[in-house]
Amino acid sequence: MTREPERAAATLTEEDEPLRRIIGHLTGDQPGPTLICIGGVHGNEPAGVRALRRVFQTLEANRPPLRGQFVGLVGNIAALAAQRRYLDRDLNRRWLPKTLDKLVDGLDPAATLPEDRECCELLAELDRLFQKSAGDVFIIDLHTTSGESTPFVVMGDTLRNREFALKFPLPLVLGLEEYLDGTISEYLTSRGHVTITVETGQHDSPAAVDHAEAAIWTALTSLGIIERRSDPNVIGSAKRLAQAADSLPRILEVLYRHPVSKRDAFRMEPGFLNFQPIQPGHLLARDRTGEVRSRWQGRILMPLYQELGEDGFFIVREFTPAWLKVSALLRHLRLDAMAHWLPGISRHPTRPGTFVVDRKIARWYTTELLHLLGFRRRRAVGDVILVSRRRHSRPGR
Repeated sequence: MTREPERAAATLTEEDEPLRRIIGHLTGDQPGPTLICIGGVHGNEPAGVRALRRVFQTLEANRPPLRGQFVGLVGNIAALAAQRRYLDRDLNRRWLPKTLDKLVDGLDPAATLPEDRECCELLAELDRLFQKSAGDVFIIDLHTTSGESTPFVVMGDTLRNREFALKFPLPLVLGLEEYLDGTISEYLTSRGHVTITVETGQHDSPAAVDHAEAAIWTALTSLGIIERRSDPNVIGSAKRLAQAADSLPRILEVLYRHPVSKRDAFRMEPGFLNFQPIQPGHLLARDRTGEVRSRWQGRILMPLYQELGEDGFFIVREFTPAWLKVSALLRHLRLDAMAHWLPGISRHPTRPGTFVVDRKIARWYTTELLHLLGFRRRRAVGDVILVSRRRHSRPGR
């Protein structure tokens, strides 16, 4: 099998504008929400940056009435210029509070690693925007995948994130963020902002740029920042996304993540598409130990066809939408505060908001129930799972 190269075909060329942190910033005459879209957090994923440039060029040429603010930002400028996922460390794993505290308070930006500088600069720009925003802040982190893909949405499952994510006629994947520590979307959600990630297609596919553009127009109109009838470019954006996601389940949940490292010599079997159905025993990959086969019936998600990355693949399955209504009701009733009353679940002795789950006792309902109540799985140690309550997972928080 030939691996997908690190350099993406849909690159930022010399004809493009020079890479700057702020792609565009438009402020309307009327008050309203702030929409911030971030492209290029990974340097081999330029589709989001290209799409944002298209949208700002259209808006600046047509000057439709705006409410609130619309801002486009570049994530990893240095990695985009080099057309690599990252130069030293994955920028989308640097957004842990302890890491940020060290970067902001203890390090000289001139002496840090490339992604540390990018992280500090992007965080400073976001903080400035948050301070100036009078209304609610909505954030979209635009990404692409190494394998061929239908566009889809990922989020930390708070009620406000969920409401925003469901405005996009795309598959919504639940639980993916639990396996990815230090993402920018999880960090911004923890600060109380409505944040989702939209994966728009394969890195080097022109359709990924089109899908990213359609997602941006859909967000602008659904939030009321621009009127749907104000520009012909917005007409049909949601329809294009719906057509791209035709026949796929509306909501899915993650069953399994296959972690990889350089020493694993991991090689995905060729030809897998995102959301392709798989059966138990299906040959998915090979590594230094031999064949990697599925233990589940479900669908493959984000098969790794690039040099850098720590996620070999995910397996997802369909999730019944009615459970989202049950989840919202449970959270409105604040039943998460009583989770420690359930057999096998106890409060962590030193970490507020964290619970210890004994899987020998609570195995029949652990994951499903705690997800419905708004808890995020942190890590497993033997027969014990540590879970924590998501901040802002309840209504009104």
